[in-house]
Order: sequence, then C-alpha cells, then structure tokens
Amino acid sequence: MTEPEPSTSRKIAVKQVRSLSGRPAKHRRTMEALGFKYNQQTVIHDDTPAIRGMIRQVAHMVSVRPVE
Repeated sequence: MTEPEPSTSRKIAVKQVRSLSGRPAKHRRTMEALGFKYNQQTVIHDDTPAIRGMIRQVAHMVSVRPVE
C-alpha cells in the first residue's frame, strides 16, 4: 500500500477547550504529544488513525473540525 500524497491528505483543526488542571498525567502527555502548549490553542494535524486515537483519549478537553 502506498501512502497518500501530503497535498491531498485531509487535515483537521484540534482546539483545546478545557484546562489540564487536575487531569491525569496520561492526559497531559497526550495533549503535549498533540502539540498543545497552552489553553485555547488550535493545532493542525493530518487526519490519521494515530491522531484520531489520541483525540479520542482526550475528547472531553478538545474540539475537532475539518480544515478546508
């Protein structure tokens, strides 16, 4: 199987909508791996199964929308 070209891959915007205060270390590490440094930040990622899995783990702290 070949990977799709980067220019044709789908992108998603992930925004942190909840604070990390009082959250388990595993959730903090996942948010750091997604690229968040502060609250209300938005990061752009390729829509891959690995990214979707991380988002599912912290779904209560982020919002997701497609990027055109």
